[in-house]
Amino acid sequence: MVWRMRVAVVAGPDPGHAFPALALCLRFAAAGDSPTLLTGTRWLDEARAQGIDAVELDGLRVMTGDDDADAGAKIHERAGRMAVLNTDRIAALKPDLVVSDSITTCGGLAADLLGVPWIELNTHPLYRPSAGLPPLGSGLAPGTGIRGRARDAVLRALSARSWREGLRQRAAVRVEIGLPADDPGPLRRLIATLPAMEVPRPDWPAEAVVVGPLHYEPTTSVLTLPDGEGPVVMVAPSTASTGAVALADLALQTLVPGDVLPAGARVAVSQLHAPTGEVPPWAVVGLGRQDELLGRTDLLVCGAGHGIVSKALLAGVPMVVVPGGGDQWEIANRLVRQGSAQLVRPLTRETLGAAVREVLGTPRYRDAARRAGATVAAVADPVRVCHDALRTGK
Repeated sequence: MVWRMRVAVVAGPDPGHAFPALALCLRFAAAGDSPTLLTGTRWLDEARAQGIDAVELDGLRVMTGDDDADAGAKIHERAGRMAVLNTDRIAALKPDLVVSDSITTCGGLAADLLGVPWIELNTHPLYRPSAGLPPLGSGLAPGTGIRGRARDAVLRALSARSWREGLRQRAAVRVEIGLPADDPGPLRRLIATLPAMEVPRPDWPAEAVVVGPLHYEPTTSVLTLPDGEGPVVMVAPSTASTGAVALADLALQTLVPGDVLPAGARVAVSQLHAPTGEVPPWAVVGLGRQDELLGRTDLLVCGAGHGIVSKALLAGVPMVVVPGGGDQWEIANRLVRQGSAQLVRPLTRETLGAAVREVLGTPRYRDAARRAGATVAAVADPVRVCHDALRTGK
């Protein structure tokens, strides 16, 4: 007998979180389960057009008194308020399981209030602290030798205070909404990345499972490249508010065929909105399927958001990365160490042009990208992970 689950999938409206959540819903539906996506209003019609039930996630709007400068308050205190606001609508779905985005943590709290098992969705590598790594976000490789290990120990001690404060804030919020202070945590953590993007650690959590990237394309359109026989450079500005500023504009000013790029080269700027200025004849700007475009691309220039980076690795495309804030610095440095990318900072026409010429002209970057993409063969099926966790209850 095959067991079919009712699953509530909770994620915020940022494309880097809403799209993987929608992709996971499609995986559940394909397996015969009944998923409902709870997210911002921007993506509700998109989900419904794909045959996925979708409900507005209440409380996403910033309220007077919210302190977004305090990451702990932003994650935990707002999550507590949103958990209370959304408990009834999640309960109405009668879910067997709640899947909650690792940033939009209200889903896990609401599940605890309802007594429903829940699983955390990480739309990026595992970012929990480790006794064997420097602090996540530093972009540093694990230290080696006595000095390197001592450096990491000092940095971990400095960052541990913030981690403990976050745990304290979460415990306080749990008590405030009527839960025990001690947080049992999720049944599983779905780590939606490639194994090549992870860093070996001695204390990998038993509940964390690498399930591979979860991608969703918000369009069926395909960008038509200008005529030419030279290489294709794809530019994908970050969809996150922390992304590098004006990357697309600077790329179109810099990546001129016959100058920085070989004669006959083409540039394709992939973005959610239409172009705002004049587009040169050797370029195209607009919304098109990124997975399809990457199949025709020789080099990707992007902010180091996990979604586009993992798409590029799966396509075996090397990168020039221009990291913004958030976790982009960490991801960019992992790509550099893995060998598939050059990192540009500061971003100028000179630094961008030099990095593009280097990566286009050096085959080892593409070889490294292909090796990274091939590690997808080692990931687990996220739907099966959820079924197994719910069946065993541990």
